[in-house]
Amino acid sequence: MGLSGMKLCLNTVFTLWLREMLRYKRSRSRIIGSLATPLFFLIIMGSALGSSMTLRSGRYIDYMAPGIIGMSILFASLMGGISIIWDREFGFLKEILVAPVSRFYTALGKAAGGVTTALVQGVSLMVISGFVGIEYVSIWRELLCIPIMFVMGLGFIGLGITLASRIESHEGFQMMMTFITFPTIMTSTAFYPMDNLPGWLSIPVHLNPLTYGVEALRWMLLDASDVPIELSVAVITAFALFTMGIGSWAFDRSGDQ
Repeated sequence: MGLSGMKLCLNTVFTLWLREMLRYKRSRSRIIGSLATPLFFLIIMGSALGSSMTLRSGRYIDYMAPGIIGMSILFASLMGGISIIWDREFGFLKEILVAPVSRFYTALGKAAGGVTTALVQGVSLMVISGFVGIEYVSIWRELLCIPIMFVMGLGFIGLGITLASRIESHEGFQMMMTFITFPTIMTSTAFYPMDNLPGWLSIPVHLNPLTYGVEALRWMLLDASDVPIELSVAVITAFALFTMGIGSWAFDRSGDQ
């Protein structure tokens, strides 16, 4: 690939990323809802359950904050896949797939937009949570959370692209999202620690990639985690590489349908 070809590919990625950002910016209800709902869970559930739960790592509301951030990244990243269905229905996807550029870069532009959206929501929640009383270790640890959120977002946007490439309707995608997100959240350590889990629940919790993303955020923000940070980073990185590879393959195949 020559210099002009690489420039065309990068322009494709940037154009699709910018399109996703403009779409997100214009959807004010989506922005408000994506921040208000997790904060509602954090403040109400964190305060209510905190009065009845005792943790060795401190207050329950602090413990819950990384889980809420991880939950937000999961939702935002998977929702990034629905733009593929919109573009398919309105004919835009067909137009960009016939462009003289590899479909990999088209998928990469879509993924970049979805990950950036998830990153904006995750960072915003982290900052707002600090203002409402969540006690983090240091601002430097908060900055180190950004690349962790980015890798988590890549993993789940890859999954979202895979689903959207194989599902034809909004209704089917929403149903599949519900089927995936709630079990993923409830079988992670977003709301409860690994200590004293029933044997049958311990297995899906340890196999869940969201567990390792949340534990990595928890180590950074609270200096407390049930999983070594090296293992958490390795798992979410492997998960991101795997789902992005599958997602780009599925997106490439969707253009032939």
